[in-house]
Amino acid sequence: MKVYFVGAGPGAADLITLRGARLLGSVDMVLYAGSLVPVEMLTHCRADAEIIDTAKLDLEQQQACYVRAQEMDIDVVRLHSGDPAIYGATAEQMRRLDALGIAYEVVPGVSSFTAAAAAISAELTKPEVSQSVILTRVSGRASAVPELESIARLAEHRATMCIFLSGPHLKKIVGDLSLHYPQDTPVRLVYRASWPEQKIYQGTLGTVLEDTKRGEWNLTTMMLVGAALDKDVAVESSLYSKDFTHLFRVVKKNKAEAAS
Repeated sequence: MKVYFVGAGPGAADLITLRGARLLGSVDMVLYAGSLVPVEMLTHCRADAEIIDTAKLDLEQQQACYVRAQEMDIDVVRLHSGDPAIYGATAEQMRRLDALGIAYEVVPGVSSFTAAAAAISAELTKPEVSQSVILTRVSGRASAVPELESIARLAEHRATMCIFLSGPHLKKIVGDLSLHYPQDTPVRLVYRASWPEQKIYQGTLGTVLEDTKRGEWNLTTMMLVGAALDKDVAVESSLYSKDFTHLFRVVKKNKAEAAS
């Protein structure tokens, strides 16, 4: 038997990968995080598959499901929201599968940070503005953030930043970001990107707290911040310039241009 850690994507049932959907439709057992993965995603599953919501299960109870599947010699899909590589709590499951001698494979998914960028039609990187994207979150009871990775420290780079689970912590986040980002830095909030209830706020670091009410933005909110989000910043890459030669396109210059 084998366990497949499948990234469900940000929420919309058609944003799962073809491989992920195929696996959902082939296995006998599916474990999914019902608090984060919409039930519509389960339309990809077989009608006779055993479907288990892990929202109320601890790690040992989930392990018991894997052991039972091993005894039955059936494959399992463990469906995670977004991409399993980011805040997926997959490493501890893999350690237990290693100890049990159960093979597993990871199938990547669309992350909520890219879905949020798509929702606001934004490119997160622009030449000479920001060529780095920082993915981070606020410390929570379940997972603490190391002090060296605090938002206040990361803000020193003034790169594009995507802050997961930011909704309830906007006041603190804005305070930490304001230590280094100018007040006119673009800020976007995207709640449940790609879900039917998706909502978007567009403003700046200086206006976001004035424009939003306490408790209005829930936990599953992505905060995007950085100068690259400004559509008026129009620095263009040389990659598609008609004068730029690269491995796949050679620009022929006339004799006058070559001489100069």
